[in-house]
Amino acid sequence: MTGTTSGLRDHLGYWLRRLSDEVHGRFEKELARHDVTVSQWAVLVTVHRGDAVTTREVARFIDIDPGAVSRLVDRLAAKGLITREPDPASRRSLRLTLTETGRELVPRLAEIADRNDAYFFGALEPGTRAQLEARIRQLLAEDHHPAGDGPAAPPPQNRKTRP
Repeated sequence: MTGTTSGLRDHLGYWLRRLSDEVHGRFEKELARHDVTVSQWAVLVTVHRGDAVTTREVARFIDIDPGAVSRLVDRLAAKGLITREPDPASRRSLRLTLTETGRELVPRLAEIADRNDAYFFGALEPGTRAQLEARIRQLLAEDHHPAGDGPAAPPPQNRKTRP
């Protein structure tokens, strides 16, 4: 319509979503060969590394709803990859533990994740990749966009608008 209206491809969010879709889609296809989804992989690797060991901790660590994690754990348990065991430190809590099959599978899945990262980001110099990751983490930081904040004020007119 008008030359002043920003277009779809003028927005960094559009390009980030495209990249995310490509990275995720390729990874999902590779994991499917092992009958695992990306979400299930996230739970498996989180428990394998000890980053979180209860459903609630895993949900917080990978930033999804505890109910969704519980359903993922149910599916992983049905596949014989994970179990729920009583937590010796708390009678009200269950610890997630990988089965022997799960412990053997996770390193192979991690190799797939590493290859996928190399496929998409291997062309970046290590310092550039680290800077990109640092900037993305900065943009995602909770204190960067406090809850309830609306859209930021428009940028000065001499700059292209970007969401």
